[in-house]
Amino acid sequence: MNKLHFIVALLLLLITFLASGQPSVHPEILPDTSHLSNISLGEIEVTSLRVNRRMKEVPMPMSVVGTGNFLKLSAQTLSHVLSAEPGISLGSDGPWATSINIRGFSENRLVILIDGYRVETATDLTASFSMIDVNDIERVEVIKGAQSSLYGSGAMGGIVNIITKSGHFGDRSFVSGNVLGGYASANHMYTVNASVNAGARRWYFRVNGTRNKADDLRTPEGILPNSQFSANNVGLKAGFKPFANHLFTLQYQNNWATDVGIPGGATFPGPAVASYTNISRHLSSATYEITPLQGRLTSLKMNYFTQYIQRDVSMIPNTVTETKLPTGVQRVTPELVIPVGNHLTHGGQLQSQWLTGSKSNLIAGLDLWARKIRTSRTKYIRSEVLNASGTVVKTNKLERGETPIPESMFGSAGLFAEEEIRLLSDRLTFMAGGRIDGICVRNEKGYDIDYLIVNGVRNDTPPNQRITFNEGHRHSLSWSANSGLLFKVTRESDLTLNLARSFRAPSLEERFKYIDLGNFVSLGDPELRPEKGYAADMGWRIWKPGFSLQINGFANRIADLIVETPGEFVYTLNTGASEGTTDTIPAFINANVSNALLYGADFSVQYNVWSGLVIFGSGAYVRGIETETDKDLPRIPPFNSRVGLRYSVPRIGMAELTMVNAASQTHIAEGEKETKGFSRFDLSLQSAGLKFQGVELQLFAGIDNLTDVSYTNHLSTNRGGISVEPGRNFYIRAKLGF
Repeated sequence: MNKLHFIVALLLLLITFLASGQPSVHPEILPDTSHLSNISLGEIEVTSLRVNRRMKEVPMPMSVVGTGNFLKLSAQTLSHVLSAEPGISLGSDGPWATSINIRGFSENRLVILIDGYRVETATDLTASFSMIDVNDIERVEVIKGAQSSLYGSGAMGGIVNIITKSGHFGDRSFVSGNVLGGYASANHMYTVNASVNAGARRWYFRVNGTRNKADDLRTPEGILPNSQFSANNVGLKAGFKPFANHLFTLQYQNNWATDVGIPGGATFPGPAVASYTNISRHLSSATYEITPLQGRLTSLKMNYFTQYIQRDVSMIPNTVTETKLPTGVQRVTPELVIPVGNHLTHGGQLQSQWLTGSKSNLIAGLDLWARKIRTSRTKYIRSEVLNASGTVVKTNKLERGETPIPESMFGSAGLFAEEEIRLLSDRLTFMAGGRIDGICVRNEKGYDIDYLIVNGVRNDTPPNQRITFNEGHRHSLSWSANSGLLFKVTRESDLTLNLARSFRAPSLEERFKYIDLGNFVSLGDPELRPEKGYAADMGWRIWKPGFSLQINGFANRIADLIVETPGEFVYTLNTGASEGTTDTIPAFINANVSNALLYGADFSVQYNVWSGLVIFGSGAYVRGIETETDKDLPRIPPFNSRVGLRYSVPRIGMAELTMVNAASQTHIAEGEKETKGFSRFDLSLQSAGLKFQGVELQLFAGIDNLTDVSYTNHLSTNRGGISVEPGRNFYIRAKLGF
């Protein structure tokens, strides 16, 4: 009770302070802050459905997180802020490498976009969300539910479209900019960000950069070793109007991080100390748009993008094995393992919008993209031969080169169309769409070992070399469809219904991975079938100035679910006296083995009690089971909720106190651990902007985990290696605009 009394007293003190009167400075230099009331009326314009619509006109369940949320919250990564939305949960492999889970679907069944371009392609590779600068985000649009008909393979659980800040045109030439600095105490993280905008009637240009550096994370149980990171970001955007109604835009983003610790090394073979020595993302894109046009064709948009992601890992094992020899012992010590992954994605889109009637329009287009992957793993090993008395008589230095995934390519070509019709005096909106995708997959021949260097002598045909995958070329077709209904019961409330058929083609990792773990291997299957999803969602929404409510129930059935199953790897020897013969080794092999059902509900509510005081709350529940065995699915978040108070005073600022809750998770898959429930309190403060002689200053501060409670996030256990989340975290940032 003492902690609760403390929090209540602190909140009352803040409210008293904020309501105590007018600011001491002259009111003319302070901007209006009426927007701080934060009751959503669904008027935000969203673009993730390929055409601009107000959020309240979209039947799909959506969350939109604006730049203000990234400023007022501690916002270490994008995932931390998105996890405040109902139905979205945080997962991580440490403070930097984070991800999200939407209604029980992890990143391998979500499509992540940056300004409409794919980051990965619905794979299970971590850290995609960490390679995005939160200081460069304008807003994030999250569609919760299947949307393969618009975006193709992978959009079974949802779409996350991260829209970065852009420049703008002006009536006359201008230059403006922002400088932001911040500090967070939990890991002594320093942030510096700067941006400059320039423009005129027919052109604009924007450049921005960010530097983040953090030490090891402090938790209530002590320091989390190897959790430091250093990250940087540079972004450029430019726009030009060559003719009336024509717009040509270019952008470049470069996000890179070094010395990124991957904590929880006990879960790596060894255990090992692992870190990203170099992880980076490069995005280049060009877009040409013509709008509006005359006649039934109202807009035409073309774009091209290329994105390159590099992941270099350093792993220092701590394993020593000994083998008895007739004359003594051989001691083998792995000294260093360096896995490298290079991922290149590029593609283009042609999209058109047609006016098919006075109250109907059609979106249609072509979507092409391809992903190419190259991987390598180099192992440095020391082998010592000891005589019977334990003296080292010989030392061999070995370098072993491997390719965990043979060079491979995934290509997709999709045709899509979606029609929107408004009926019953615009009270009923009906949307229906479909898509067909042709998919091509190619791979080179793969081996378990590419070369072996012993004491400086290289052998490209090492003995007993195994063939892991034969060269291959495969084609397939997949289709998807969706329909949505929005019925306006009154001017301020509506009902929604969405039905969808989605698919996910197996990723290159699921098809071709070969990871030797000693006594067994983790293996892909080139002949995997696509997963197919059948989803339904029903919702009720209220959009009143003093009260808003969004509540949705959903069910999602997945057929041909891809999971790892015990089996045997049948391999062919490529070298040595036994060349051409086959043998087996125990393996965990990806396979289409079962069907799954995920179902649940989520909601959010806000109520403006009086003046600037708002009560808000949200909650989400999801259950995931394999329908044939009735076993629980892995990585399903427990029931979680948020409840809080927000108080704002025009021309002064805002204070927000939130209680974050999670129930125990006992519905776990084999190999997972049960986690206990917890409650955590967060406090955030933000001032109104103070303007003086063309310069504006705004301050943000807060405390995460106010009572320093020790708790475990079910999705952030890093394969069981991390069991405690960050402790009390004080943060502050200042933004200066000119």
